[in-house]
Amino acid sequence: MAKNKQMLLNGDDGSVSYKRNVVLSIVKLATQEINGIASLDASGLKFSKRVFNKNYHHGVMIDFGEDNDVYVDVYVNVLFGYSVKDVAFRVQENIKSSIESMTNFKVVAINVNVTGVIFSNIEEVPV
Repeated sequence: MAKNKQMLLNGDDGSVSYKRNVVLSIVKLATQEINGIASLDASGLKFSKRVFNKNYHHGVMIDFGEDNDVYVDVYVNVLFGYSVKDVAFRVQENIKSSIESMTNFKVVAINVNVTGVIFSNIEEVPV
């Protein structure tokens, strides 16, 4: 998979280039739009992989493949009371539709890694 920070797409009318940060921003916003997501988890990977992996940034890892393919890994915390399966599925759908509608990339895989469950208000829990 390509590891360059900028992707160049050539067309009949010219070319468009996307920096990795554009796709990263799309993924972060698409993830945070979903009800039930508490936060992106920046500690989703082991410390050594976070430090040395150039594709990982604050809970999101993006790899670009051949033919405008994109592979996404997202590390999230889910709010207590939401179905983890449903939240993860909605995150996948939203990321895919957001990337494909805003760019010329084709999403091949989206892996949603739930790293924790967050209790929103501990005071509300009866003792």
